[in-house]
Amino acid sequence: MEQFSGHPLFKRHTIDSVMGSMWEFYKKKFIPLFLVALVMSFITQFASSLIDFKELQSITDPEVMLTKIREYIWPMVLISVMNLLFFTILQYYVMYNPLNSDNNLLRSVIRALRYYIPYLILMVLFVFVASFILFLGILALIVGVFFAGLYVATVYFFILPVMMGEGPNIASTISRTMRLAHKRFWPNMGWTAVFILVIVVSSIILSGLVLLPFTGSFLKVISNPGDVTQAMDFVKNPLYLILSGVVSALIYPFYPIFSTILYFNGLAFEENQTGKELPESDDDKKIKVEDLYSAPPEKEDLKGPENQL
Repeated sequence: MEQFSGHPLFKRHTIDSVMGSMWEFYKKKFIPLFLVALVMSFITQFASSLIDFKELQSITDPEVMLTKIREYIWPMVLISVMNLLFFTILQYYVMYNPLNSDNNLLRSVIRALRYYIPYLILMVLFVFVASFILFLGILALIVGVFFAGLYVATVYFFILPVMMGEGPNIASTISRTMRLAHKRFWPNMGWTAVFILVIVVSSIILSGLVLLPFTGSFLKVISNPGDVTQAMDFVKNPLYLILSGVVSALIYPFYPIFSTILYFNGLAFEENQTGKELPESDDDKKIKVEDLYSAPPEKEDLKGPENQL
């Protein structure tokens, strides 16, 4: 789309340019992205504190367990709703702030609300469809579950950018999302797999650093699993809550950035098919070995003067 042609993430990507562009954008917009994610993280932690996980772990009766879960349904709903709200805000900021500096955080919050209700409705529908796909994956054992989960994640990353880029119409968002996700299906799946792997590894490393001040309690959990309820009390420590909130805020902004890259890459390849000039990825600009040599002469040129009539 013409409105996005000036966006730094709008171009035909390779896997290298995906990671490079994502990191450069993250560094450039770090402060606003981090602050929004940090607020979301603390709100989520507050809602989580309303759920007594220690009590849930001690319950062995399934019926009592279900009763307790029903009591905590509203905190769980609050966590989901707030996550989707802040993801919507960050997605709008990532897509529209580079195009116009007037689209600051405050304006992004206001304008993102236009997409929030349709996004909530679409997420409810998506959860049912995703559950069915994952169930089919379970029937195909480990490989099937992995493939189904990766497929669901790939489609999910397209949904909100498509809605914000092409209008909050639920039906058209569904059809357009499926078209873009399947048009370059294997590259999209591969990039999503690499992205998830990088996020998981980064989260493990950062979470390990957060646990360093609480090494003693963590070792108790490993050495004495039967006493896990008391040993895990450190998760309510204010220092741990702050550090884990910071870690979440560091990781979370990568999701809307990656979603935007997937969407813009799909648009760029579509417009390339129509013959429009588009920004190229850095890999397209690299000098290749064959470019350093002139092309061999044509066969006719190899004939000497004595062989020509």
